[in-house]
Amino acid sequence: MRCPFCSSEDTAVKDSRPTEDGSAIRRRRICQACGSRFTTFERVQLRELIVIKRNSSREAFDRDKLARAVFTALRKRPIESERAERMITGIIRRLEATGDTEIASKTIGEMVMESLITLDPVAYVRFASVYKDFKNVQDFEKFLTSIEEQPKGN
Repeated sequence: MRCPFCSSEDTAVKDSRPTEDGSAIRRRRICQACGSRFTTFERVQLRELIVIKRNSSREAFDRDKLARAVFTALRKRPIESERAERMITGIIRRLEATGDTEIASKTIGEMVMESLITLDPVAYVRFASVYKDFKNVQDFEKFLTSIEEQPKGN
């Protein structure tokens, strides 16, 4: 593992332990060259996923990009990061379980919205405003009205 500070490849693992949900191994490392400490995570990847974007371009699925979007929606909300990480891991497992290697970005967005509405309704609206590309206040009003009109329990 290359040191993110000095780029030396002479690093050592000081501590390894599973994450709380068991979906990854957290490794605490130290660089032998500069003495810096850093953390890495090792996760199981069942298959290489490709995202088909709205403009038909393709790019490799990026867990960190998904996590950034979710954590941006959850910013300053009373949700523990472990719960958000479990949600993200669950979405990825569902994507891998489809058996498809190419996934439409729309599918990913819908899965995130399904998960966020039960986790935190405010984060759900925040995510939807970006995902559905709200242009003005009326877009928010229409969206919120559509949520209120949905039968309870969905």
